[in-house]
Amino acid sequence: MKKRVASLVAGFLVGLLCISQSVYAQQYTVSGTVINGADNTPMAYTNVSLFQGESLVTGSVTADDGSFNLQVKPGDYTLRIQFVSYKTINKPVSVNNASVKLGEVVLEEDVDQLSEVVVQGQKAQMEMKLDKRVFNVGEDLGNIGGSAESILDNLPSVTVDVEGGISLRGSENVRILINGKPSGLVGIDGGSALRQIQADLIERVEVITNPSARYQAEGNAGIINIILKKEKNSGLNGSFQLNGGYPANYGASANLNFRKDWINFFGSYGVRYGENNGGGYNDQTFYQRAIEDGPITDTSYTYIDRDRQREDLSHNLRLGSDFYLNETDIITAAFLYRVSDENNLSYNYYNDYNGNRELLERSVRTQDELEDEEVLEYSVNYKKVFNENDNHTLNLNFQYRDNREIEDADQVEEVLNTTDETFPDDIFQRSYNDEFEQNILAEANYVHPFGKDGKQKFETGWRTNLREINNDYTVEEQDSEGGWQELDDYTNEFNYQEDIHAFYGIYSQEFERLSFQGGVRAEYTNIVTNLVTRDSVNERSYLNFFPSVFFTYDLDKINSLQLSYSRRLDRPRFRNLNPFYTFNDDRNIRAGNPNLNPEFTDSFEFGLLNNLPSASIYSGVYFRYTDGVTDRVSYLEDSITYSIPQNLNFRNSIGLENTYSQDLTDWWKVNANLNIFYSKTEGSYEGEDLSVEAFTLSTRVTSKMTFWDDFDVQVSGRYRAPQQRSQGRSKAFYVIDLGLNKTILNDRGNIALSVSDLFNTRKWRSITEGDNFYYDSEFQWRARTIRFTFDYRLKGAKRKQERERGDGDFGDSGDGY
Repeated sequence: MKKRVASLVAGFLVGLLCISQSVYAQQYTVSGTVINGADNTPMAYTNVSLFQGESLVTGSVTADDGSFNLQVKPGDYTLRIQFVSYKTINKPVSVNNASVKLGEVVLEEDVDQLSEVVVQGQKAQMEMKLDKRVFNVGEDLGNIGGSAESILDNLPSVTVDVEGGISLRGSENVRILINGKPSGLVGIDGGSALRQIQADLIERVEVITNPSARYQAEGNAGIINIILKKEKNSGLNGSFQLNGGYPANYGASANLNFRKDWINFFGSYGVRYGENNGGGYNDQTFYQRAIEDGPITDTSYTYIDRDRQREDLSHNLRLGSDFYLNETDIITAAFLYRVSDENNLSYNYYNDYNGNRELLERSVRTQDELEDEEVLEYSVNYKKVFNENDNHTLNLNFQYRDNREIEDADQVEEVLNTTDETFPDDIFQRSYNDEFEQNILAEANYVHPFGKDGKQKFETGWRTNLREINNDYTVEEQDSEGGWQELDDYTNEFNYQEDIHAFYGIYSQEFERLSFQGGVRAEYTNIVTNLVTRDSVNERSYLNFFPSVFFTYDLDKINSLQLSYSRRLDRPRFRNLNPFYTFNDDRNIRAGNPNLNPEFTDSFEFGLLNNLPSASIYSGVYFRYTDGVTDRVSYLEDSITYSIPQNLNFRNSIGLENTYSQDLTDWWKVNANLNIFYSKTEGSYEGEDLSVEAFTLSTRVTSKMTFWDDFDVQVSGRYRAPQQRSQGRSKAFYVIDLGLNKTILNDRGNIALSVSDLFNTRKWRSITEGDNFYYDSEFQWRARTIRFTFDYRLKGAKRKQERERGDGDFGDSGDGY
C-alpha cells in the first residue's frame, strides 16, 4: 500500500504541474454592496455583471449581505446590476492598475414591472440540460418517506431489480456517484446500500447517458449522480422530517447549516428502521438424457417456495464546513459516517417430484443472517475561482474511506416428509463473511475560458483511485459428533486490488448557433486478484484512451439538435470476480468469475430538444456497440444450478427515447418518458449458443395537480414490456404509485401520504432455460408500502425568497466530477 500511496503523491505533483500553467494572471477587483432603495436593506442574489461593449466578461450574484466582488484585468467596463421588478443599473467602471471599490449601490423598484411579475414557486420535476437530465426529486410526491433506491426506481429509463442492482436503458453497467464522486453511501455492494439512504437527504439526481472525457470512463450505460442537500444561507437554516409507514417503516432526518461571515457549518443526520416481507417461487423442470444432446429419457421437477423477512436499522451522519478564505478561495472539509444492522430471515421450501408429478420429498432450508456494515469517509476540497463567474476554476479533491461489512448466518436444512425409508438427519451449517474495503481518491481539475468573449474553453484534469478489498468467507457444517468442519468447496479468502490513473483534456467553443466540445481521456488500470486458499494470483494491466465529441446546433430559439459520441468501459465488478458469495440456497448458487475481462462500448446519440414556453420535449436515438459483453450464464451440475458471469462476443443496441414535460395549466403538470430499444447479442459458452435478439420498451407517466395552492395530488405509472435474454426472458410488469401533499404552518411545513405499488404488482417474473432445464420464477422484494410524512423548514421566508429570485445568469454550478 505504501508504494501505491507514493505513486498517488507522484501523480498528484505531475497533475498539478500539467494544469497549473497560466492560472495566476494579474487581475484587479471591482467590489461593492447592492442596497434596496425601499428599505435600505442588503439585496441578496442580485445579478451583477461586467461588459466590454456587448460582450460579457464576468458576472456573479450578490451574497446574503448584498456584497459582490468581481475580478478582471485592467480596462474600461460597464457594470450592469439587475433584479426582477427593479430598475437595471448600467454604470461605467474604469480599472487602471488598482482595485475599484464602489461602496453602496442603490436599486430602486420599477413600478411598471411590478404588476407583470410572475412568481414560480417550484422547480420542474425534470430539467433538460446539454449533457444530462436533472430530476428535482423533492417535487415528486412518490419519493416522500422513501429511500434512494425508491427514488432511482421512479426515474425514467432507470430500473432497480430485486437485488438492488441498477440498470439504465436496459444495461446494468451504470456508475452510481454521490455528489459527483464514489461514496461510502453506496457501499461495497453498490445499489443494495441505497435502500438505507433516506429520500429527504437528497436534493436532485442527474442522469448522464453519454458522459464526456471529463467523467470517469467506467459505466458504458452512463452515470447516475445523486446530489445531497447542503444549505449555504447566512444564519441558521435547515429542515426536519419524520415518517412512518406500513409495513413497519419509520425514520427521522435533519439537515442544518449555520453560516457566519467566512465560515459555513453544515450537517445532516438520518435514522431509518424498515421491515420488508418478500417472497416468490421457482418452478424448475429438469431433463435427463442418456447421451449429450440426445433425446430426453426422464424428467423431474422441483418447486421452490421462497419467503424472506428483512429488518434493517441504519444511521447516516454527514458533517462539514466551508471556509471562505477570501472571495475566490474556498476549502471544504467533510466527514461521513454510516452504520447499519440487518437481520435477514429466509425460508426456501423444496418440493421434489418425479416425472409423473408425484411428490417424493419436501424439505425446508432456513437461513438466519445478521449483517452489520460500517462506513467512514473523510474528504477535503479546495476550489479557486479566478474570475468570480465559476468559469475559470481550479478544483483539488482528496477522499479517504473504509467500509467493513460482516455477514454471520446460520443455515438449517430439514426434511419435512419423504418416500425414502432412510430418513436423513437435519443438516446444520453456518457461514461467516468478513469484508473490508479501503479507498483513496485524489484528483485535480482545471477549467480556463479564453478568447475575446470567453466562448472558448480548455479543461484538463488528473485523477488517481487506489482501492483494496479483502473478503474472508468461511462455510462450515456440523458433523455427527457435534463438531464443525469447513466445506472446502465454498470456503475462500479473496483479495482484490485496483489502481486507476487518469488524465483528460477537453476543448470547447461556442459559435453563433453551433457549440462544439471534444476531448480525450487516458486511463491506466492495474487489477490484481488473489484466491488465497488456492494460491492463484491474476494480474491484469491495460492502458486505454476514451475520446468524446459533442455538437449542439440551435435551429432557432426553441429547437436545438444534439449529437454526441463517447467511448466507455466496464471493468468487472468485485462481486462478479469473487468465485463464491451466496450460500442461502445451496441448490442455486450465484458466484463470480475471476477471469472476466472488461467490456468496451462505443456510444452514439442524436436528439432534438424543444424548449417550448410551457413544455420541453426531447426525442433521441442512441446506438451502443459493446465488445466483450458480460452476461450471467446458468448451467446444471450435480443437481445444483450455477449462475456465473461470462464474457460473450459483442452486443449491438439501438433505441429511441422520448421525454416530455408540460405545464398543462397553472395547476396541472405532466411528465412522460418512453424508451424503446432493440439489442442483438452474439456469443456462446461451452458449445451452447447464447445469441439473442431482444426488442422491448419501458415507459413512465406522472401527473401532478395542485388544488387551493397548497394541496398536491400525484399519480404515476410505470410499465416494462417483456424482454428476451441469452437464456430465457423477463416478463412484463407495471406499477402505480400515489402521493398526496398538504402545505401547513405558513408554508414552513408539509404533511404527505404516499402509496408505493398501489395494486401490489411490482413482481419480477422470468423464464430461464438451457439444454437440460427450464425455470419459471417470480420474486417480490417488497409488497405495497404506505407512508405518512411530516417535514418542517427553518426560516421558511428565506426559502421563499430563494424561489422568487428565479435562476440568475450565474447560479451555483454544483459539485464537480
